[in-house]
Amino acid sequence: MAKNAVSARDVAALAGVSRAAVSRCFTPGASISAETRAKILKAADQLGYQVNRLASGLIRNETGLVALIASDIATPYRSELLAALTEALQQAGKVALVINTDRSDDSVEHALRQAISYRTDAAVFLSGMPARSLAETCLKNGMRLVLINRDEERPGSLRLRLQDAEAGRRAVAILIAAGCRRLALASSAADTPSLTERASGFREAARAAGIDWIEERRGATCYETGQELGLSLLARPDRPDGIFCTTDLMACGVMDAARWRLGLRIPQDVSLIGFDDIAQAHWDSYALTTFRQPIDRIAARAVAWLSATAAPEDPAETLFEPALVMRGSVARIAPPDPGGIRPSDDGRR
Repeated sequence: MAKNAVSARDVAALAGVSRAAVSRCFTPGASISAETRAKILKAADQLGYQVNRLASGLIRNETGLVALIASDIATPYRSELLAALTEALQQAGKVALVINTDRSDDSVEHALRQAISYRTDAAVFLSGMPARSLAETCLKNGMRLVLINRDEERPGSLRLRLQDAEAGRRAVAILIAAGCRRLALASSAADTPSLTERASGFREAARAAGIDWIEERRGATCYETGQELGLSLLARPDRPDGIFCTTDLMACGVMDAARWRLGLRIPQDVSLIGFDDIAQAHWDSYALTTFRQPIDRIAARAVAWLSATAAPEDPAETLFEPALVMRGSVARIAPPDPGGIRPSDDGRR
């Protein structure tokens, strides 16, 4: 606390009440008369007093601090998810601490231990590549854990996953219904659980349909990788006429490589499907058919579970269904498949 910070004792002196009365005034549910509360609030406002929530939280053994542990936080999908989580946490009276795991040095472990030293209550691990050892560190320090799109289970944790494989299968059906006969799968080399499941579903459906496909995997999960994938796939003599990209960001790169470097038309020469429904997918310049992640529902479920009185001993799991959003990057709109993921309108979240 700063040397000149206003204390509860200062408020009590100005209001002419006891230090305990000030404490009761700022404790939800505590008994205090309306007259005394009014005097204390007036004094606090006059002095600019702010309650030390961290100190009071330590007394209750609950600080309201939640660490959000993520990689690739600058990408559109990850930043949207972080925004939804921080908003939901704030609405629940909690405070988010973001730990960026992009670096592979000791700074990530150091940042996490700093968060733990402030008695952080819980951690939310986002999809991507945050090391499993970080989750172990959180659990050993009594933190509750939410795992989003990750393939690990931890005692007393909540695991939130998507029907990624089903989306891959559905992408094949849409491309076939659009008249595509030379399919391709475009993905990064990241091998995260989500990307792996989407690719697995695609392969399974293509085999079942008796259709050969081309597959390219390389680089990071980013726009530039999409451009490289597009050039590699579409410069071939037997270029594909239908491509499923495991993320929208890569799909945007593939689309730009097709149109501006190879002179191909979307969707007349090649149809494209992505995954995530990032803001760019909705732009007129892309109009990308994709699968929408229910970001707001994921954030709401995570925060509701963290706000519960106590975590269950056994791991819990919630499975979400991504919504199919049909736009202009597929040659023809396939009819809805009653057995698969339902198409959605084009409204944004």
